[in-house]
Amino acid sequence: MRTAEIEEMRGLRIFQDVDERRVDAMLKTSFLQRFPAGVELVREGEMADFLHVVVEGNVEVFSAYRDRETTVSVLGPGRCFIMAAVVLDRVYLKSVRSLTPARILLIPADAVRRHFAEDAAFARGLACDLAEAYRMVVKELKNQKLRSGLERLANWLLAYRAEHGDINRIELPFEKKVLASRLGMAPEVLSRSFAALAPYKVRVTGRVIELRDIEALTTLARPAPTIDDPST
Repeated sequence: MRTAEIEEMRGLRIFQDVDERRVDAMLKTSFLQRFPAGVELVREGEMADFLHVVVEGNVEVFSAYRDRETTVSVLGPGRCFIMAAVVLDRVYLKSVRSLTPARILLIPADAVRRHFAEDAAFARGLACDLAEAYRMVVKELKNQKLRSGLERLANWLLAYRAEHGDINRIELPFEKKVLASRLGMAPEVLSRSFAALAPYKVRVTGRVIELRDIEALTTLARPAPTIDDPST
């Protein structure tokens, strides 16, 4: 990595409060790579060889069984995958592919485990990341089991809007079938759900979604802090 890239990587959340010399030691054995969209980065069932950190772009965490496939989550800059497999030295339980062109930091798994055992600040950072990942799974389980597909879509739109600066015009960075899988529904069900949001002044043109009545959409969605608030 170039000097400027090393400085950039030092600012990643997993290195927060970690001694600079230890960070440099990890980065010396790491790789910073660019990937086009559609590249499989991690394959379910294989041993964890790297901890991956998204620096730029978005990746899709997914799983397949027989002829079926489902999206587990979509991760953006600053997020790691798949940390539990790396820490425990076990196989990946999920696969990951780039949804958009992406820049990924790859830290060798053995280096992660070694520094995890030796450095309290690094171990604390990884533990916090694992705890956040666990809470995300709990929230998603509640989202899937307690809400209808229409409610999940409405809440996703509001969450995406808030995450991107309260915008009222959303341009999906990935195909609608990915969103459908992420929300736990078939693509045709997603289409019907978008149509059902028309009375709430949600307008869809291709990948562009316009939210023209936030109050009405919020009344439908009824977001809950223990499911939708990323700070809880």
